[in-house]
Amino acid sequence: MNYFKTFIGAILAGVSIGLGGLVFLSVDNKVIGSLLFTIGLFTVCTMGLNLFTGKVCYTFQNDTAYKIGLPVIWLGNLVGTGLTAGCAWLTRVAPAVSEKAMGLCQTKLGDGFASLFFLGILCNIFIYIGVEGYKNIPHEFGKYLALIFGVMVFILCGTEHCVADMFYFWMAGAWSGQAIVRLLVITLGNAVGGVFFPLLRDLQNRKE
Repeated sequence: MNYFKTFIGAILAGVSIGLGGLVFLSVDNKVIGSLLFTIGLFTVCTMGLNLFTGKVCYTFQNDTAYKIGLPVIWLGNLVGTGLTAGCAWLTRVAPAVSEKAMGLCQTKLGDGFASLFFLGILCNIFIYIGVEGYKNIPHEFGKYLALIFGVMVFILCGTEHCVADMFYFWMAGAWSGQAIVRLLVITLGNAVGGVFFPLLRDLQNRKE
């Protein structure tokens, strides 16, 4: 595996999710915002970019090099979301968007670790459903519907997506030791949620 290319693809994925987060924060209607957030995962899947929450779902179906690449992807996503937030901070939209991001971050910083962990698990179950649907549904309409449902539902349920949260912390200027710890807890939850369905599906197929 070429880790430099992996890192670049991860930066681009982080930028894409940042764009989704930016439009979500710019829209007052949460349902419409969650729909438009789909631009992030749509870009990742159609352009073959490296998003941690998508890649982690296939950890046990790949080799050691793939597993080593996951932290590289996570760091690339962190850089990419920071780039999007940095661009937004240089524009007139920054005050309003930053205020909304701060509200989200305060909720995360005030939440318990167990809550964040399990919300991370639930989030990546939705992400796996969306990504796996995009990969395997034969009809174009169905592919994109899977992405839309996967993203909208995880947002509307209030679950935690570590890469989206990276953008919110960047946009709010809310990084701290507590923020990093909570982001790592959410990341762990995303990882557990991401491998949950694939592992059970493999077990089901072996029993058949």
